[in-house]
Amino acid sequence: MTDRETDVRSERERTRSLFAEFALVRARREERPEEHDPKFELLRNDLVVAHLNLVRFLALKFANRGEPLDDLIQVGTVGLLKAIDRFDLERGVEFTTYATPTIVGEIKRYFRDKGWAVKVPRRLQELNLSVNRASEKLAMSLGRSPTVAELARHLDASEEEILEAQELGQAYNLLSLDSEVSGEGDRKGQTLADTVGENDASLTLLEDRANLEQAFEILSGRERVIIYLRFFESVSQTEIAKRLNVSQMHVSRLQAKALDKLRGILQE
Repeated sequence: MTDRETDVRSERERTRSLFAEFALVRARREERPEEHDPKFELLRNDLVVAHLNLVRFLALKFANRGEPLDDLIQVGTVGLLKAIDRFDLERGVEFTTYATPTIVGEIKRYFRDKGWAVKVPRRLQELNLSVNRASEKLAMSLGRSPTVAELARHLDASEEEILEAQELGQAYNLLSLDSEVSGEGDRKGQTLADTVGENDASLTLLEDRANLEQAFEILSGRERVIIYLRFFESVSQTEIAKRLNVSQMHVSRLQAKALDKLRGILQE
């Protein structure tokens, strides 16, 4: 046996010994949570220190995605703590094998949360991701884009929840100011930052836009989707009806109702 193999075996035995002792202290703490046990924190910290290299190794795999490595290590350490608190020696697996998915999952969750431009409830974030995956899956099996009703049945959710998740999906992933926006014929790449700072004629409409955004809050989820698609994306009522799996007449009525609501608020 090589020196390296001896060191690895020795480290594994030490880790098992630490976890065996930690399991006893953890069980005692669960029985008497009101009692402070400094040994619990001491053993927990020893286990964290012993596996920080694993956290760093996994964090480095995400280091080229725009977030500081120190932040990723800190997030990964949260996942490490969760794995330590849940690990059971009787599982018959090495701790590193058990902890890796938890640490990676915590880092991925961090990127998902950071990717949202506005604060969106976790429930809707997860539903938005599920809707995107279900849309791709159903599109392959159906040979077309699935309707809202089909997505709702597939995910066991209401149509309003599906529409709300799709609408809030627009809050995901703002463009970076370093994003290139130049055409193919430009010799030098132009970034989004190069286009800001110029006179913006739309600033004169800022108050109207703010009032309109407030007025939108009185609309239902379906009404907001219809107004957005119709007037911001220039989608026809017929196409909107197909997407929502309703009649074109129903879309027309909902559109008229939504416009009446908006006029009433803006005229106040």
